[in-house]
Amino acid sequence: MERRMLSKEDEAAAAGDEVEVRREDQDKINKFSRLHQREIALEDELKAKHKEKEDLDDVSNELELADEDDKIPYKIGDSFISLPLPEVQELLSTNTSQIEEDVAAVEEKLNTIREEMTELKVQLYARFGRSINLET
Repeated sequence: MERRMLSKEDEAAAAGDEVEVRREDQDKINKFSRLHQREIALEDELKAKHKEKEDLDDVSNELELADEDDKIPYKIGDSFISLPLPEVQELLSTNTSQIEEDVAAVEEKLNTIREEMTELKVQLYARFGRSINLET
């Protein structure tokens, strides 16, 4: 996050152009802050989902080398269960599809949040100009 120091002239100019913060302005600022925190949480969730999908893809690639008659340990909860290779591949495929759906849902939420944040930025910068910093 980049912070810029104001010069004495900038501070004086900003002080002379002070705009009263109305209740609705404060509500918009608070909403922007909440959306920003939600954005950060969703970005972390998205990273985790991408990592999980990558791990499942790696496991699927490794299983291509396994023998058809092998029993493969598959983790369910805290336990491992030995299952036939075709069942494990089917479970992996189902899990991968679910993660792809989850990723799409998180990306959609992120886009909605970012659109809202952009709208709030426009409104708040129009009202306060350079005297407010909403860069995240």
